[in-house]
Amino acid sequence: MKRLKDKVAVITGGSKGIGKAIGIALGRQGCRIVIAARHEAELREAAAEISALDIEVLAIKTDVRKPGEVENLVARVQKRWGAPMYLVNNAGIGKFQNVVSMKVEDFRATLETNLFGVFYCTHSFLPGMIAKQQGHIINISSLAGKNTFASGSAYCASKHGLIAFSECLMMEVRQHKIKVTTICPGTVQTDFSPHSKEQAWALTAEDVAKAVMDVVTSSGGSIVSMVDLRPLQPPKR
Repeated sequence: MKRLKDKVAVITGGSKGIGKAIGIALGRQGCRIVIAARHEAELREAAAEISALDIEVLAIKTDVRKPGEVENLVARVQKRWGAPMYLVNNAGIGKFQNVVSMKVEDFRATLETNLFGVFYCTHSFLPGMIAKQQGHIINISSLAGKNTFASGSAYCASKHGLIAFSECLMMEVRQHKIKVTTICPGTVQTDFSPHSKEQAWALTAEDVAKAVMDVVTSSGGSIVSMVDLRPLQPPKR
């Protein structure tokens, strides 16, 4: 018996990397999967890959920076399956440059995707979850939200803000039987960073997906509110 049979999971940034791995992991346990991302070709390719695993999947082109597109995502999900059980806010971008060199539009795009996009999706999906008195929101942050570094001002600020947002949200919605979990991975082997795939010591997208699975199958009477996920053997400094 699949543990999450017929539950609905919405995953932003779901067309590749961590998002796609989470979709596959949840789908293998019986979830109906909704993947949302900006690029239609990548969405189609990911949906075909997930569907080939006998997982029910719906792909919806969505730019989380645009409230109108988020509202369309919510409307289509609710029309087909109702309010989701799981919302995984995974969509994110990284612009890494020192403050004096960074373009204003790059700083804005990072904050709008990594933080505002999470607000738009959460704000729009929450009423349905509250009406059902159930749900679990999983926000994919980063250890960069806790550990700052040079040239990381935009990315670190966005992920630090996401951690604070998630903690406030958790305290707001727990009385509605809605859980909120923030997952903070270290370096992951994905296309997100041009060099991470070359680092054999780094986490994999499947490591992050496993952490999500562990969290969503935890005790019904508890909340795993924060997960720091680190590579076992990073290079010595």
